[in-house]
Amino acid sequence: MSDKVHFYKHRVRYADTDKMGVVYHGRYFEWFEAARTEMLRDAGYPYQKIETSGILLPVIEANCKYFQPILYDELVTVKTTLQSFTKAKIWLAYEVYIENHDFPKAEGYTIHCYMNQKGKPVRATQELVGFFRSLH
Repeated sequence: MSDKVHFYKHRVRYADTDKMGVVYHGRYFEWFEAARTEMLRDAGYPYQKIETSGILLPVIEANCKYFQPILYDELVTVKTTLQSFTKAKIWLAYEVYIENHDFPKAEGYTIHCYMNQKGKPVRATQELVGFFRSLH
């Protein structure tokens, strides 16, 4: 596991919850997306820069395990780490915590491949591989 982690915070809004007052399961994937976007931005290589280089990073696999519910107005922290990368894909791991708790309420991952603007798989550039190496 990487020793470099990124933390993204989000206050649970009423719109994040379902009729039972619990965060809707699909919101976790939105938080994963926001967390990885901010991780890349904070590391100096935002998605826009990656896309300008001609590479897209579509999600090809996503998973989330839910351990305990998260409720309205709780402060969520998503801990993101780059688990692994190759010239073909990257794998990011997420742990979801709430304020003042040491155990994750959920954990998951996303796997992304490299694709060109025409939707064809491509290999990562040396610059992008070097960037991911710096995060790992």
